[in-house]
Amino acid sequence: MINPSPKALKGSPSPRHELGVRYQRIRQHSERLAAHLTAEDMCAQSMADASPTKWHLGHTSWFYETFLLAPLLPGYTPFDPIFGYLFNSYYEAVGPRQPRPQRGLMTRPGLDQVMAYRQYVDTHMARLLDTALPEHTLALLELGLQHEQQHQELILMDVLHLFSLSPLKPAFDATWPTDPAGRRGRWRHQAGGLVELGHNAEGFAFDNEGPRHKAYVAPFEISDRLVTNGQWLEFMAAGGYTSPGLWLSEGWATVQGQGWQAPLYWQRLPEQPAHSPAGWAQMTLRGLQPLHPDEPVSHLSYYEANAFAQWADARLPTEAEWEVAAAAGLLEQRDDVAWQWTQSAYSAYPGFKAAPSAVGEYNGKFMCNQFVLRGGCQFTPAEHARLTYRNFFPPSARWARSGLRLARDARPANLHPVGTSTALAPHAQFHRDVLAGLAASPKALAPKYFYDAAGSRLFEDICRLPEYYPTRAEMALLGRIMPELAAVIPTDAALVEFGSGASDKTQRLLDAAPQIGAYVPIDISQSAVDGACQALRRRYPRLQLVPVVEDFTHALQLPAALGERPRVGFFPGSTLGNFSHTEAVAFLRGARQLLGRQACFILGVDMLKPLAPLLAAYNDAAGVTAAFNKNLLARINRELGANFDLPAFDHQARWNARHERVEMHLVARTAQTVRIGGQAFHFAAGESLHSENSHKFSVERVMALAAQAGWKVSGQWLSEQPQVGMFVLR
Repeated sequence: MINPSPKALKGSPSPRHELGVRYQRIRQHSERLAAHLTAEDMCAQSMADASPTKWHLGHTSWFYETFLLAPLLPGYTPFDPIFGYLFNSYYEAVGPRQPRPQRGLMTRPGLDQVMAYRQYVDTHMARLLDTALPEHTLALLELGLQHEQQHQELILMDVLHLFSLSPLKPAFDATWPTDPAGRRGRWRHQAGGLVELGHNAEGFAFDNEGPRHKAYVAPFEISDRLVTNGQWLEFMAAGGYTSPGLWLSEGWATVQGQGWQAPLYWQRLPEQPAHSPAGWAQMTLRGLQPLHPDEPVSHLSYYEANAFAQWADARLPTEAEWEVAAAAGLLEQRDDVAWQWTQSAYSAYPGFKAAPSAVGEYNGKFMCNQFVLRGGCQFTPAEHARLTYRNFFPPSARWARSGLRLARDARPANLHPVGTSTALAPHAQFHRDVLAGLAASPKALAPKYFYDAAGSRLFEDICRLPEYYPTRAEMALLGRIMPELAAVIPTDAALVEFGSGASDKTQRLLDAAPQIGAYVPIDISQSAVDGACQALRRRYPRLQLVPVVEDFTHALQLPAALGERPRVGFFPGSTLGNFSHTEAVAFLRGARQLLGRQACFILGVDMLKPLAPLLAAYNDAAGVTAAFNKNLLARINRELGANFDLPAFDHQARWNARHERVEMHLVARTAQTVRIGGQAFHFAAGESLHSENSHKFSVERVMALAAQAGWKVSGQWLSEQPQVGMFVLR
């Protein structure tokens, strides 16, 4: 069962209209997913473990009807009594049901009847939600909403399996986002000891996530990223699928019996090398796509994950190790790419007891012959993931979107505190990213590396330039709307600013909202954080300052010194525009998880506008922006011993109409070779190093990004021309 503790909702029940809005939003999302499918698509069942989309749509409605409407809404009449048989899943206490492997035989009721059923249930749920509901009913409603979000994830998994069997290899959605490519994982060390695991009774959780309990964890190391397709190709080239010594006995029997030679959705391309990315395509929700070696591998069974770990001289993490590492902020790709197999068998935590009612059958009855997966995946609704979530599947399952994160016992040479290893030092990360960026085609570097001490000073100079409108426009807008912004900030709140820099705009917010109890500036520049805190201590002696020197896109845990204060995110300055769409969604999701469920987020963006003021802002007459751009090369020379000839590169700002962004480039005037240590990088004449993107936004685009990341826009303001915008997300 999904069993939110009564504490989960105590003291902060949503207003009735908020409950209704959330209910409608989640229900409509299920139907938006189904809108990509034909009626024939929604009736088909590709295997016994999958279900037709039509059944998912009916089953989620059956849940509200069975557990909320029938017992709680006076005079409620079921839509059709036979639907209780057709759409029950496995609740023995509720009665018999259509056998799971035969759900695809249900050509009747038709799709129109199932959609009418949904509308009927929604109409009556609106009546129920318009009444004062007791706490236990609110908990049951939350269970129903989380249950529907589970089925939204299952719809996508089941449809992908169905479409993979079609010779047409159709796309569910040709614009479905891809997983971002990236570097391979690094080992991160975590000290052992007595730890607390499981849900802390704040907010919603399934019953199998508790009770919270103590456990001993030995020192271990864990990869900060998931295994990639390229690494999996190396495993295959080394005979991974033909080496019985790597496999568990049942796994090897399954490989032999099923003829596995690659992950589930990989398709061999004829006349191409088998152990090269060119030799494979991969079935995705976008249809059949080329295999990208730097994307995470997915749709693996437990058997495959375990065999790879053996081959890599590693192992799978236990679920306790995974949770400890995630809580410590060590894990990237935590819950938005692929569920991650652990070596932990799915069983009860100490003190667990399933509820005596029918919903108590949800989780406890499956605690046998399954393994735990942690995290979340690309198909998981953003607000549905959480640190303590325990997913589970049998070890042979591959249709679920499951991937692989490696772990190993701590090694004597690596017994150091997290973050002190030279392999993890910021300088080493900078070195790695520069080498990777110069080796890429086209060459590109992340704009976060602009901001060393010199770069931070130059950016402050840019903000004072007559051509650079964003700062002035945003400051004017903040001045106009500050009372409204201050009103959304709770008493004694912690203000968490991402990429704080000199914290100039923050001071205006602190002046307008004296109820703020703590300020957390997060910035990659130590000098910027130190300077800002020094000024703030003088001006606000009673304000608790809790600085964090970190790449704010990697800040996964706030300092414990903040306690239980409510949290407000602050991200002015249009920095969101530096991110790609996928990166922006990932950042906003990460911020939501960092700040917590009841937080709000104040976001500033630069709006779409005519080109003349846009390009002038990035090509100022004094050349300060050019110096800022070239300082990136100067920093590489200073810190990495490179030999960039700065006069041999020109600063250039371009408008990319397709992506609605200004791009900054450093363009080589002549053919030249740059050396960093023992590596050489060649620039052709006119070749550029892409150093920054600055996307511009419409209101609709901001709302869509927020929704994808699990936020909703609750307030918005636009400045006079040239327009910038300020948004409050909840």
